[in-house]
Amino acid sequence: MSSESPAACEVEPTGKSPLLAAGLAFILPGLGHLYLGWRRRGVLYMVILLFMYCFGLALHGSLSRPGSGAFLATLGTIGDLGIGPLYFVIMKLGHGVGRVAAATHEIGNAFHWSAGVMNMLLVLDAHDIATGAKTCSGPVVRE
Repeated sequence: MSSESPAACEVEPTGKSPLLAAGLAFILPGLGHLYLGWRRRGVLYMVILLFMYCFGLALHGSLSRPGSGAFLATLGTIGDLGIGPLYFVIMKLGHGVGRVAAATHEIGNAFHWSAGVMNMLLVLDAHDIATGAKTCSGPVVRE
């Protein structure tokens, strides 16, 4: 019996800028993957994360604002900021105020915080794909 793990593979470096891929992924979820040529995955990430963020706001979740001083509020703000410039666009348009009395308020918060945190992971994923540092099990399929 072999002590080796299942067949692992490494993604070849793309020759594209890792910093640009990460930056694009931060600007809009999935955009970094689109830049790298991972079209299906990029579109899927974009649709899922934008849906989660907007659905959280539709459930009367309120965007966290910097400077409240409370530890958990700071974590919520970091999660919200993870979606990138969309946070500031929504704030500028006057959305994201939420309604604390709504039964769905906390669920809405969980949705948009989670979308922000997942986008932070996608930024790292796009960077790793561009540098070839990403490993996987099974064959690599570039979409």
